[in-house]
Amino acid sequence: MSPSGKKRKDSLGWLRRRPVQYVLDLIVLAAAFFVAYAIRFEFAIPPDILARSLQQLPVVVLIQFGTLSAFGIYFFIWRYVGIAEVHAFTKAALVNLVPLLAMRFALPAALEAYRVPLSVVLLDTCLAFGGVLALRVTRRIHYETYERIGDAARLAVTPRQRVLLVGAGRAGVLASREILGKGDSELDVRGFVDDDPLKKDSRIHGLRVVGTTAELPGLVRHLGIEQVIITIARAPRREIRRIVEICESIPVKVRIMPGIWEILQGNVQISSIRDVEIEDLLGRDTVRLDEAELRRFLTGRRVLVTGAGGSIGSELARQVARMAPGKLLLVERAEFALFEIDREVRRLWPELGVAALVADVGDEVRMRGIFSEFRPQVVLHAAAHKHVPLMESNPAEAVKNNILATRRLGEIAGREGAEVFVLISTDKAVRPTSVMGASKRVAELVIQDLDRRFPTRFLAVRFGNVLGSAGSVIPIFREQIRAGGPVTITHPDMVRFFMTIPEASQLVLQAGTLGKGGEIFILDMGEPVRIIDLARDMIALSGLRPDEDISIVYTGVRPGEKLYEEVASKAENAVTTGHAKIFVGTMLPMKTADLDRGLAELEARARDEDAEGIRQCLQTLVPEGSLGNTEESALAEPRSA
Repeated sequence: MSPSGKKRKDSLGWLRRRPVQYVLDLIVLAAAFFVAYAIRFEFAIPPDILARSLQQLPVVVLIQFGTLSAFGIYFFIWRYVGIAEVHAFTKAALVNLVPLLAMRFALPAALEAYRVPLSVVLLDTCLAFGGVLALRVTRRIHYETYERIGDAARLAVTPRQRVLLVGAGRAGVLASREILGKGDSELDVRGFVDDDPLKKDSRIHGLRVVGTTAELPGLVRHLGIEQVIITIARAPRREIRRIVEICESIPVKVRIMPGIWEILQGNVQISSIRDVEIEDLLGRDTVRLDEAELRRFLTGRRVLVTGAGGSIGSELARQVARMAPGKLLLVERAEFALFEIDREVRRLWPELGVAALVADVGDEVRMRGIFSEFRPQVVLHAAAHKHVPLMESNPAEAVKNNILATRRLGEIAGREGAEVFVLISTDKAVRPTSVMGASKRVAELVIQDLDRRFPTRFLAVRFGNVLGSAGSVIPIFREQIRAGGPVTITHPDMVRFFMTIPEASQLVLQAGTLGKGGEIFILDMGEPVRIIDLARDMIALSGLRPDEDISIVYTGVRPGEKLYEEVASKAENAVTTGHAKIFVGTMLPMKTADLDRGLAELEARARDEDAEGIRQCLQTLVPEGSLGNTEESALAEPRSA
């Protein structure tokens, strides 16, 4: 802030002192009382009435001052006075009428001198409380008009960017208020854009709704707009994409005000305005959860999360912590990842009991000790090897971690009396062409078998790629774009399903409330996304041009990959559940004897590091899969319904 601006601010600092506020209010209240009497007697108050009014003045002012204090008026910050404060003033004025009217009609004849005329009571109430409110409004006007002069002088040297706000709803109003109220904002809002025809030409905070999104190209040129900011709290992702495409065609920079719940709660800051990211285009509408059922499932329970340092495991930990479990057990073998999620959970939920446990889920002795000590009631098993090409070259590790460790952990949970065990599975388990996918499909078979052997409810939840998870395509593309390219894609027809990490984690927990045991739940993944479209969108959102500024190179389908992922095969016949985004596959479990033989052979092959033998065993256990790593299997069209 410039010296002049600072001087102005300090010059009115005395107004913020509470004793000064008391004195000013008392002056206003007293003046309002005499003005009310003057109006009542047409500014010719008889001497005897004037004497009586002087007698009434202390009582009336004391009642009014006490009412203001009772409604917390003196705890308001003057320069932020708004609708909520006006409501408080209105309530105080109405309550103030009660004792004054009681004085008028209920006082005995001996105290007749204190009976204030009814017309004076009504006039005085309006003038007194209106005058006190006017003091606050004047303070706000002063703050918004004069105390920003220093900042305006600084911004005169650095020209502000002309912007349009897309969305004249609540989020847009809050955003405009924040921008206009911040003296050092580098944004110059020139108006709103909204597709509601009833809002056309209306004004919000002095800003006009200048047109619709279809008119953006002309508005940008006519008003010299440099940025378009999306301020729509509940915009569907397809609507965000449409607006982004319009802005890219103009072209003009497009940004977004994120955080739906923060916007709806009024927590909008200019610093939260950011560039539109690929998650804004690929993510889907907010998941509607049965919060009551989730709380019955988790609140007060001892919950164990394996793989707690991973993308899904850490988000599961956050979502569980939100439900106030009795104890949250974080199991992770990567020390630093465990340290990070443990520190975050303790910071955000300091009252929650948390245990950070360095452990490998394949270490049977260690896991028995954890279950014996903490007796978890809910187990969320997210620990797994998930990278397809790496597991193709390390099949023994996929078997050990994804299958054998899952079986041993499930047996421990069953023997120790856990109530529910949820396995995190993947869409790559459907007609698998990779070792990783086949290992997760066998893990699903293990879960179904465990459910028949123990009272614990065992179930699996299957979903596709999560946006921004470690090792996924989006972080890789970002890194390649930052390096100047090229962006590498295995095949131009490669298609994947995507969902956000919070959405996947929330639906996993919701599925846990629905399962009776033995089910394989399938999450609704929405529409599939072409990876080439994803790459082009990310390049464009970086302000660059695909195939010109950043090249796209095709590298060929990698071992174990498919062009088209499926969340369920036709034979699995997925049916609906009580939640719109969760389905359950009606797949038959494998006979225990057959599964035991297959697992025993897999364990032996893994111990011997027999890669080819492992693939043969997996193919036997999962005959619908195709682990030959042939190009034909990778390019095969999905056969799901």
